[in-house]
Amino acid sequence: MPETARSIARRPENRYGNRPTMKDVAARAGVGLKTVSRVVNGEPGVTPDTERRVQEAIDALGFRRNDSARVLRKGRTASIGLVLEDLADPFYGPLSRAVEEVSRAHGSLLINGSSAEDPDREQELALALCARRVDGLVIIPAGDDHRYLEPEIRAGVATVFVDRPAGRIDADVVLSDSFGGARDGVAHLIAHGHRRIGFIGDMPRIHTAAERLRGYRAAMEDAGIPVEDTWMSLGVTDPERVRRAAEEMLSGPAPVTAVFAGNNRVTVTVVRVLAAHARRVALVGFDDFELADLLQPGITVISQDPAGMGRTAAERLFQQLDGSLLTPERIELPTRLIARGSGELPPED
Repeated sequence: MPETARSIARRPENRYGNRPTMKDVAARAGVGLKTVSRVVNGEPGVTPDTERRVQEAIDALGFRRNDSARVLRKGRTASIGLVLEDLADPFYGPLSRAVEEVSRAHGSLLINGSSAEDPDREQELALALCARRVDGLVIIPAGDDHRYLEPEIRAGVATVFVDRPAGRIDADVVLSDSFGGARDGVAHLIAHGHRRIGFIGDMPRIHTAAERLRGYRAAMEDAGIPVEDTWMSLGVTDPERVRRAAEEMLSGPAPVTAVFAGNNRVTVTVVRVLAAHARRVALVGFDDFELADLLQPGITVISQDPAGMGRTAAERLFQQLDGSLLTPERIELPTRLIARGSGELPPED
């Protein structure tokens, strides 16, 4: 046998992409295609013996019903897209789980991805999900211009924004009270005797970071405390950047006696800095985080409800799909202060 012929003879059969069809099941069971369809879809009109033969053929071939084709005939794909900022951020775990639970209760599959805080990547991911004909999108936005979604929304894609509002379009949004929570946290430090209070936050273009800075300034103004520029630092939440900002605030002739951290990642880095610091410095963080209550002292936080945000957003999404919502709304969920010790330390000087 020539080499080419031997090579072709030895070539393994492609194991992938050849899923069994209802025609294959019908041929193996010796019945018509309509009979297989009735068995697969649980419809009446099939004798027990025929149903048994069809089911045996299904099991032998490993056949699975093509739900995509079935739901497309109904005009929906029974799938929802979730665009997060960062899948690794613990804040988004309960939020994502809540969206998934609501989606599951409505018979829909959740598909999620991360924008990595990149507006271009957010747009690419959102449009890729739309190209796969998801019924709706829940988006934690990275960008500030969402006009690219207008054709999709007009085409019937339900859309809800979470944690930050949409940019330059009218859309449902579910938020936490970032301004009020930050104001409460800083007011708590002021009530415990602090006047030199530092603020370390995320990038100023992010809605939540800007709102929390506004809350910090409002609390200081309410107390009649002038804010020095060196007490404020906004930027990426990279540990090295946050570490430098904290160390600068804690040094010099008039260091801050307390720090308000703008999110959980900032708080964790500040905790590490303070652990190596000689003076006791009060700390309040925005967002709770794992083990915050076990540290010594426990970390006082402004707690959000990410699960509530996700659940509310997903419920709004399915209300849109059901046609029961006519105008977009802004829903703001309250925060709460959890005092654990770090925010109650008095100033040492």
